[in-house]
Amino acid sequence: MDLPRILHVDSGRSWRGGQRQVFLLATGLRDLGYRTLIVAPTGSPLIRKADQAGLPTYRLTLRGEWDIRSARELRAVAREWNADIVHAHDARSHSIARIGLIGKRKTRLIVTRRVIFPPKQVRLKYRHGVDTFIAISQAVKTVMVKAGVPADRIEVVYSGVPAPQVKHPRNWRRERGWPASTVICGIVGAMTQEKGLDMVAGIARRLPGELFRRTRLVLLGGKGKGGTTVSGVEGFDAGFVEEIHEAVSGLDVLWHPARSEGLGTSVIDAMALGVPPIAFAVGGLPEVIEDGKSGLLVPPGDLTGFVRAAAALISDDGLRALLAEGARQRAREFDSRRMIERTAEVYNRVIAG
Repeated sequence: MDLPRILHVDSGRSWRGGQRQVFLLATGLRDLGYRTLIVAPTGSPLIRKADQAGLPTYRLTLRGEWDIRSARELRAVAREWNADIVHAHDARSHSIARIGLIGKRKTRLIVTRRVIFPPKQVRLKYRHGVDTFIAISQAVKTVMVKAGVPADRIEVVYSGVPAPQVKHPRNWRRERGWPASTVICGIVGAMTQEKGLDMVAGIARRLPGELFRRTRLVLLGGKGKGGTTVSGVEGFDAGFVEEIHEAVSGLDVLWHPARSEGLGTSVIDAMALGVPPIAFAVGGLPEVIEDGKSGLLVPPGDLTGFVRAAAALISDDGLRALLAEGARQRAREFDSRRMIERTAEVYNRVIAG
């Protein structure tokens, strides 16, 4: 049986977790024998990385959810390329692909939803025109169902990360001249309010005196400012780091005070590298972190509880080592190969009707 031809659409103009998942999926499918085409905006990091990997690409504007011109062009590309499935990977691509495929019954539409907030325009966008939705966690599916999306049209496929290979972890103590007794706590990912960056100062400020002096903070993501202090705690704002696995593997603890999270691939990355996470129990994070086994979960918004968890990991080397090993084992459940295979199963079921 011929494998279906998959056209991926992503409107993102930056490199975040969603774009990384599209890239991993497309390259993994190619290795399994699938024909894939990535449609994304000109100059986007996804397009650049796909070109470098030898994946077929097509540049499309994808300006807004109701970009009729892009919808017409996408329809023509799908027809010319003979796509069996169009897989839209964000809300904007969802709308554009749905318009572009009106009347094309032979081309299936699959939409991935990665965010934890309720979908809008459910009656218009989610009741008709999409063959299957992929939710990246049970939490995302639950929110969709509560908003009125039929549960039997939603498949849960967890995001996945490749097993990291790190030969030389970054030695932040040596680089920054920090004492050997310090504990390196890191914040990784988009530096936004949604990710709880504004809470970091409150957490640092509340650490008990001796632990306050032992703690150092490393920020990985954003623009980068170099040496910094956060509520008196010395740190380093590294900004976007190309060799992210080497950088994360040099941390002792991951702080992830996100207010919402579809799943949390940056957390999974850290866990795979043996860096135990502390996170609020929001969104899909409780599906990733086993509290007390592979990390520490704190009730949503409980800043005092987060400080208590941070103090426990900073002060107790044995607890850090125990959770680090548990984190490595747990992260194997979210390997990118499993994500690719599960997505391929969804494709085959959709094609089979």
